[in-house]
Amino acid sequence: MAIKFKAQARKNPQDVNLPEKYYAAAIADGEVDMDMLAEQISYQCTVTESDCYAVLLSLERNIIDALKQGRIVKLGRLGNFQVGISSEGRDTELDVDANAITKTRILFRPGKRLRSLLNDLSFRKAS
Repeated sequence: MAIKFKAQARKNPQDVNLPEKYYAAAIADGEVDMDMLAEQISYQCTVTESDCYAVLLSLERNIIDALKQGRIVKLGRLGNFQVGISSEGRDTELDVDANAITKTRILFRPGKRLRSLLNDLSFRKAS
């Protein structure tokens, strides 16, 4: 199955006076939520849907708790989660404090199987 994409106009952030250029942008084709994941997993093993849902919710809570503590969460072949930060540049090391932090984000580094998925994708322009 092909990933849908569309052409999207974007300005150059370094020079907004330049004409826009068009870039491919992926289009999501639906969603899969926790309920659906729990249902799908329950069909693939001997665990009930409600048990799968409980495990997924617990996994989410434990990932959040570990990230709040500054830990890397390693989920085996799935990949790793880690907190990343950006900050303002300061003149000296002593000037760098928590107030210099401007942005936080969650980094996800996919495992080998997820990374290899990217090599096997096909694409189709949406009409």
